[in-house]
Amino acid sequence: MNDQQDIWSDLSVFYAAPFTQDFLSHHYSQKLNKADAEKKSFENCYPFIYYLEHSKNYYKLAEQAPLSIQPMLLFYGISQLLKACLLVKDSQYPANTSILAHGVSTRKRKKQDYKFLDDEVKIQKSGLFSHIDQTLFNLGVLEHEKYSMKELLIQIPETHQLFKHLYRREVSHVFGSIHDDRWVFSDLAFDYYKMSERRFHEYFYSHLRPQLIDIDMLAEREINPRLLKKEALLHCAPFSYSLEEDVYCFPFIKPLSRMLPEILVHYLLLYNLSMISRYETEWWYELLHSYSSKDYPFIVKFLEVTKIKSPFLLKNFLLSYTKKTDL
Repeated sequence: MNDQQDIWSDLSVFYAAPFTQDFLSHHYSQKLNKADAEKKSFENCYPFIYYLEHSKNYYKLAEQAPLSIQPMLLFYGISQLLKACLLVKDSQYPANTSILAHGVSTRKRKKQDYKFLDDEVKIQKSGLFSHIDQTLFNLGVLEHEKYSMKELLIQIPETHQLFKHLYRREVSHVFGSIHDDRWVFSDLAFDYYKMSERRFHEYFYSHLRPQLIDIDMLAEREINPRLLKKEALLHCAPFSYSLEEDVYCFPFIKPLSRMLPEILVHYLLLYNLSMISRYETEWWYELLHSYSSKDYPFIVKFLEVTKIKSPFLLKNFLLSYTKKTDL
């Protein structure tokens, strides 16, 4: 897996204000006239740089911090980095105060028999989460949708070995790397969805994003990984990418429309963990010291993964946009 040093080093190109201003101006000019694009890029250049710098400081500090406070640092780190990404696509961000809220809620008081994997978060009508969805992914209305922590963790392929060992359950179909020629589904996927091979392929292809569809795939019932460029890693659902293994997976989620771009999964998990570490201190420290449930290894694994993977995904998003810029 990459390390944080490499990721932030790659992003250092944006610490040159003339480069960043030209970068923003190029993308704003697609929606604004030239004069307004220049004006907004000048106004947003330093906020963009400061979001990156602030995010880096949170992530770096999380590397050194005790596990007990890592969720708070990482949640604010991912939030700042997402704000930088929003500035690429939305020259007016933040246009109003309503989008400054987190955009997610969770049960404030946990039940006595509370289990983290069964806990849920609920998407709010407005706030940062909804604005990220609409601006970067345009998924449609997610308001009032609820996601369990288990459902979210299944969408992170680096946790799948834990599901296999602790629940004795396969939660994904693993493909090869982007350098392989062709991928073919095994009977495992057909059995999980209780569908014939033909019906499953029809169902699967109906959920592919247009950018990932190859006309040959429909006839051959195979997947061409060359379509899944790393620039698309931020949103390659219904696939997910394992940074640890450099392989693509197909998580078993029902229905497939429940799959989110992985960066939103990290945001939701970090939001809930940060709320727990702040407001459920007794439960949080009992978890960290008693090892009394299956929650602990999943939380530790997720925090280990997100320290690297969430900035990696957003770095790829930002650097893919530099390739579209004639500077």
